[in-house]
Amino acid sequence: MTAPMINARDIDFLLYELFDSESLCNRQRYQDHDRTTFNEVINTAKQIADKHFLPIRNKLDNQQPTFDGKKVHLIKELKPALDALQESGIPSATADYEFNGMQLPPIIANVAGAYLTIAGGTALGYSMLTTANANLLQAHGSKELIEKWVKPLREGRYAGTMAMTEPGAGSGLADLTTTAIKSEDDSYKITGNKIFISGGDHDLNENIVHLVLARIKGAPKGTKGISLFVVPKFLVSDDGSIGKQNDVALAGLFHKMGGRAQTSTALSFGEKGGAVGYLVGEENKGLQYMFHMMNEARVMVGSGAAAIAVGGFQYSLDYANNRPQGRLPSCKDPHSPMVNIIEHADIKRMLLAQKAYAEGALALVLLGSQLSDDEKTAETDEAKAHAHTLLDFLTPIIKTWPSEYGPKANDFAIQVLGGHGYINEHPVEMFYRDNRLNPIHEGTTCIQSLDLLARKVPMNNMLGYKAILAEFTKTIAAGNAEPSLAAYANQLAEALTTLNKTTDFLLKAMGTENIDLVLANSVQYLSMFGHIVISWIWLKQAVIASAALKEELHINEQQFYRGKLQAMQYFYRYELPQINHWSLLLTTLDDTTYQMNTDWF
Repeated sequence: MTAPMINARDIDFLLYELFDSESLCNRQRYQDHDRTTFNEVINTAKQIADKHFLPIRNKLDNQQPTFDGKKVHLIKELKPALDALQESGIPSATADYEFNGMQLPPIIANVAGAYLTIAGGTALGYSMLTTANANLLQAHGSKELIEKWVKPLREGRYAGTMAMTEPGAGSGLADLTTTAIKSEDDSYKITGNKIFISGGDHDLNENIVHLVLARIKGAPKGTKGISLFVVPKFLVSDDGSIGKQNDVALAGLFHKMGGRAQTSTALSFGEKGGAVGYLVGEENKGLQYMFHMMNEARVMVGSGAAAIAVGGFQYSLDYANNRPQGRLPSCKDPHSPMVNIIEHADIKRMLLAQKAYAEGALALVLLGSQLSDDEKTAETDEAKAHAHTLLDFLTPIIKTWPSEYGPKANDFAIQVLGGHGYINEHPVEMFYRDNRLNPIHEGTTCIQSLDLLARKVPMNNMLGYKAILAEFTKTIAAGNAEPSLAAYANQLAEALTTLNKTTDFLLKAMGTENIDLVLANSVQYLSMFGHIVISWIWLKQAVIASAALKEELHINEQQFYRGKLQAMQYFYRYELPQINHWSLLLTTLDDTTYQMNTDWF
């Protein structure tokens, strides 16, 4: 089928109407760019996706990596595809010029990545994790570490990973057991085991740089005693030449439901006396540093989930437009021609749900990219601080809402195709399997909900909470100024009243009630907040669409903007009302799950 990966018109709308990305060119960092260069990079990403990744997408899914006891084997077509990507410069698009970068805004890189993710799935993870690894080291590493590791990472000669999870300590990092002992040369000997390490072993690059969390011998228990180390697969001499293999061994591969293009590994450090590691920053601050990469990875997870949802929506939309079957219930003539299934009301329902989820999620993650940019390059310190506050608060939602509702969109895509959606001749079942990982990794939905409710909301005298509510209020005012949107603006205002009532109740309850009971339904709080955020984003889009429709537009433009308004209407009528049920569970401290006796299962 010839379905587009993404609606290019929607990308133009998001970049140049909703987020005004062209204005970024006025900032010193981006003064070499303009809308033309932005679009050229996006088009280059699309071309690489079309030429190098789409042709091998099914093979990447059907032929998982294998391990013969000595080395990993990948399909031979993957390395040329990743090499073509590296040669384009896109993996280091946002990096400084001196580090082989283009100094492009993150929002542009995110859009480029969306095309590549739809075409290549987790094959892009090798590149994305490498970029995140380099970003962490550049932010927190010493001059020597940056010189030795960041440059080859940016150049694509080395790959990067993050190694946190252990067999006995997944999300509970306080219990990790990997140890580090300082050597006389100020390096460390690392011993321990890590699992689920994406890209943990392969031969796609000259070397692999693992960022490993470990506890230095004698360090405090819990998260306060965790340090971060660079542990390469191969040791590197002072002149940059590759030396002998470090004491890092591949213990095995995990075979996954989806996301099969990227190796998921079990790694053993120190089987022969200790893997050589180099401390990043100061001792016992490793988790603080790793959160730099984790937060970047969380936005990356949300972005991937949104992209896959968009890809599934576009594919099922194309299918529905070209698949004749049945007649409308009002038609009683069996000799009349069949209609394309897009004419059936329930198909429209599922496509509209996908549009609301996928395009809403994509706008959310692009907002996250823009905030990450603003906190570094905005014109005033006040604007930088405001962006930091918003991004820090919204990160659990940016990670979780797309990763929860992206798979729901993909589920609808399968249903639109019917029996054809369930077979692997069409990619929608693969999209679902790939997307299903996203609610799990980089902090499960529950962990994100606990972070939001117990930490982010009360933090700094509710600074982040108040900041995002102020943004909601601005958009409500803009919606009320447009008569056709006033009802929706008022509905969002009512939702804020519900949110405030619920939040006030929970914050008080956390101080007076059993904290375990109060937090038992924290996922419902995250769901409620996420739905309000997406409703806000849809109202922002609707304000722009309504204004545009007052102008004389070509019919295609009219249809585009009316589609935006209809998706907004769907979300407000079908989705936003759910917050009232979630609020009821939260404000009554519903104990249905909390009181469930483990023996009753």
